[in-house]
Amino acid sequence: MAEKVRDYPKLAGDILEAVGGEENIVNATRCATRLRLVLKRSKPSAKQEVNSLPGVITVVENGGQFQVVIGQHVGEVYDEFAKLVNVDTAEAGNENKGSILNRIIATMSAVFAPFIYVLAAAGILQGALILINLVFPNFETTSTYQVFSFISWAPFTFLPIFIAITASKHFKTNTYIAVAACAALVSPDWATMAASIADGNSMNFLGLPLTETTYTSSVLPPLFLVWILSYLERFLNKHMNEVIRPLFVPLISIIVMVPLTLVAIGPLTSLGANGIANGYNFLAEYAPWLAGAIIGSLWQVIVIFGVHWGITPMVLANFEQYGRDSFQAYQTIAVIAQVGAVVGVILKAKSKEVKKVGVSAGITGIFGITEPAIYGVTLRFKKPFIIGCISGAIGAIVASFFNPYYFAYAGLPGPLTIVNGINGDYPTSFIGIVIGAAIAIVLPIILIQIFGFGEDTAAQADSSVAVDQKDSNAEASAAENNEEVVHAPLSGKLLALEEVPDEVFSSGAMGKGLAIEPSENKVYAPFDGTIVMLAPTKHAIGLRSKSGAEVLIHVGLDTVKLNGSPFTLHVKEGDRVKQGDVLSEFDSEAIEAAGVQTITPIILTNPANYKEIIIDETETTTQGNDLLTVVK
Repeated sequence: MAEKVRDYPKLAGDILEAVGGEENIVNATRCATRLRLVLKRSKPSAKQEVNSLPGVITVVENGGQFQVVIGQHVGEVYDEFAKLVNVDTAEAGNENKGSILNRIIATMSAVFAPFIYVLAAAGILQGALILINLVFPNFETTSTYQVFSFISWAPFTFLPIFIAITASKHFKTNTYIAVAACAALVSPDWATMAASIADGNSMNFLGLPLTETTYTSSVLPPLFLVWILSYLERFLNKHMNEVIRPLFVPLISIIVMVPLTLVAIGPLTSLGANGIANGYNFLAEYAPWLAGAIIGSLWQVIVIFGVHWGITPMVLANFEQYGRDSFQAYQTIAVIAQVGAVVGVILKAKSKEVKKVGVSAGITGIFGITEPAIYGVTLRFKKPFIIGCISGAIGAIVASFFNPYYFAYAGLPGPLTIVNGINGDYPTSFIGIVIGAAIAIVLPIILIQIFGFGEDTAAQADSSVAVDQKDSNAEASAAENNEEVVHAPLSGKLLALEEVPDEVFSSGAMGKGLAIEPSENKVYAPFDGTIVMLAPTKHAIGLRSKSGAEVLIHVGLDTVKLNGSPFTLHVKEGDRVKQGDVLSEFDSEAIEAAGVQTITPIILTNPANYKEIIIDETETTTQGNDLLTVVK
């Protein structure tokens, strides 16, 4: 399990080194829990290396991005990462762009992630006003309410300006020109002209007809405006004399892009966004149970791959057109189901470590952020995640019979935003969401108490109580002495970590320890404990001792590229092992024939938990000998 991040500069530097250095970075952004990197070249070992760093929850490669899931400390890590990488001037020519779909998803993430908390805060304020009006009906007639109301709507009214700022950074164009062009779209003067067109008056620009489309709260029109502006600006900068460039590039950009958006870009992109929203609304109207089942069950799967930002334009289009949206109602139920699954694990687990992680993940889930819950608890144990998805589907299906809607946009839908479903014209909406949410949180708790939370963790959960007297005495002795011995997992020649010809290990980025050049082909358990990680390619094993020491045994250097062929595992994640149990076997001749070294680093990955780490300084060792002694 990842440790709490404290040394943010070190973690940022370690991530940068693992992914190939500054020269391999095309762009870097962040969202609520993830550092999102776009790389020029994919480094085969990067995912494993970053995933092993203290403070990293997991790594997801999707949507054309290398996504490092960090959790609540992502802001601090991103700030340090930004100091190391000049992403604004990075060359994009060699970018590994991937498919069009991946590039669209990456763009949506880069555009919306930086200001999603602002929209979430505005949505919570709207929800609070709804509750106050229920308790004090006359509050809505006061000027105090009016002030809070326009404050809550301001981020949505001027959403194109937010998009101008983030999109200009993503597309690498002048932010001030982009803001000026998008500000024109939300000008009150254009709103007056559009209203006149809607009333039947004909208006044109240089003979081209203008439409009644307005752009407050719009998404795609400003996004496409900035995208096309980036090409126009680069063309002008390339072909215009540098003496007149500072004045005439902004001038030409504005007088070209704003009318072009009013005449063509705006109407076409608005039509596209509204068309997608209408397609979803058709399903939600004529088969609401199916819409609920799909969103309730699959929303968190979408979150795993980090592609959930792609739905934002559709949701905002619904609010812009109709003032309501059912997608976020079902989305909220899916989020609450994962929170319920975490609560179920907390109640069922015997392990204090699992309970501690669960409480932290559950708290962030209350605020609509489920990545810590998914990666730290539910997906980690597999069964709770599946139970959460099933419960979310059932809750959303039940809610669908009550015509559920959100009437205020929720940046981060979750338990705190349920009040956004209150509306006098739709009295059953809030009732349906509450019933669906109740099912979503209660059902996984019940199912996990009945069926447990997976074979992979049953032994780990039981280990805190199902130990024999000998083990209990050993643990008591270790606790009294505040030290623990890590035994050699294989026999061979000892090497200092600095001698390992791999910078990730030799630099100490992954932790402290040493390495063994093996003389045999078996790996043994270095202590009594639990298997907490097995690399998909079978070359690396992570263990946790009963007193909390976390050790990584990495057989060979760069053996990840062998895809597991020379390795045979004798354990699975969650297994309890005794010191000396055989964990795996490997074919050293096959490894060396592939041009890969068998040097095996033995790394203590949580050294910050110990005051002293004593390392064996002999030249050779035999399996079972004392290798490391850790002192708390």
